[in-house]
Amino acid sequence: MLTAFSLSAVAIPALIVANAPPIIAVEQRIAQAPRRVIPPAELPPVEPIAFVAVSPDDAQTFNASIPFSTAPNLPARPFRITGSEADIARAADCLTAAVLYEAGDDTEGQRPVAQVVLNRVRHPAFPKSVCGVVFQGAERRTGCQFTFTCDGALRRRYSDAAWERARAVATAALKGYVDKSVGTATHYHTNWVVPYWSSSLDKIVEIKTHLFFRWTGWWGTPPAFRGRYLGAEPAIAKLASIAPAHAEGALADAANDGEAAASIETAALPAPTAADPDSFLVTLDPRLAPAQWSGWALRLCGDRPYCKVLAWTDAAETPATATTDARTMERVAFSYLRDNARGFDKALWNCDRFERPDLAQCMKARVFLPSTRRADDFRLEMLPGSGLRSALGVRPGIAEGAREPVLDLGGVRRRGDPPPEKAEQPAAAKPPIVGPARPPQSP
Repeated sequence: MLTAFSLSAVAIPALIVANAPPIIAVEQRIAQAPRRVIPPAELPPVEPIAFVAVSPDDAQTFNASIPFSTAPNLPARPFRITGSEADIARAADCLTAAVLYEAGDDTEGQRPVAQVVLNRVRHPAFPKSVCGVVFQGAERRTGCQFTFTCDGALRRRYSDAAWERARAVATAALKGYVDKSVGTATHYHTNWVVPYWSSSLDKIVEIKTHLFFRWTGWWGTPPAFRGRYLGAEPAIAKLASIAPAHAEGALADAANDGEAAASIETAALPAPTAADPDSFLVTLDPRLAPAQWSGWALRLCGDRPYCKVLAWTDAAETPATATTDARTMERVAFSYLRDNARGFDKALWNCDRFERPDLAQCMKARVFLPSTRRADDFRLEMLPGSGLRSALGVRPGIAEGAREPVLDLGGVRRRGDPPPEKAEQPAAAKPPIVGPARPPQSP
């Protein structure tokens, strides 16, 4: 009896193990952003990039499970850069760094990266300069839009030959070359990582080890790419050691005492106004050159979808709160306004004080008519920021109340001038009598 009990104690567990039900493998579920088609009235958010913690093998398996979009892959419009020589050189350096450090020394892989950068420049959700797009979020240690800008990769130098090959790709893209393979893609990632946004966008193409995506719905179609290129490229301190254009721009003109100028990345960032966290009334760092103000404003605004900056050069003139005072407003040196909801992104300078190569970057004339001044004393060339003082030769420093000699504009009647006398009209002459034409005579 004892023997039988002992045998059953051994046999029964053995039978259970031998006939156990099959173990079904449960795939690891990856938390992803919900898929949502954003309506045209709502601007898509640009979040700091973050990756799901999975192994490269699991990442490739998950990425393969996301189907490609079946909607047409329409090409982007050609991008042709404009602006000063310095701005164009900085844009080329930023785009060169992006294609080289993102795709390596591989021309075929670099062209799609360049296209994505320029697609972002045109999209209302992103900054409106090439360097602004490439280095968006670079002030963070993690979460920048292009990982090479914040992970220390720029400390590694490529050969001069590799840089020149990448620069040829960047220059071609800035002069109108379009990589049609990626269409209107604004996002991409390598196949061995999984960003949280990957399943919420349309996957459109795979090129080597990179997957390319566009926003779903209208925001991924060509009409959405209506943003205007700002044309003012900031100097990037992180590129100063490898790109001469940024080495020259990182330092502005020295002050009279020889003090070194601040770079955009080291200049102080004032707090917004107490009444509006998206508005800034600031005094410009005197060590920053006027060409650097737009890049500094981009850094000041950060990722805000709406941001307004009004800047003065003198702290005594800078108001603490919003004002409509004419004297204060006419001393504004620089302004910047971003309104992503309306696709607006614009930097303007007071061109009466700070020359710009493009009049489109000048502030429009503000019409302020103080009550102590007669309306017929108003002259357009005296308005701040219009750029007409220098164009018309109006002397700066004219005493208050003094008047310039009035320009002699022929044919223009001014207030107080007598009406012109009517000239007597001569009597109409009778038309001559013309007889029938004589036939031509041969020589």
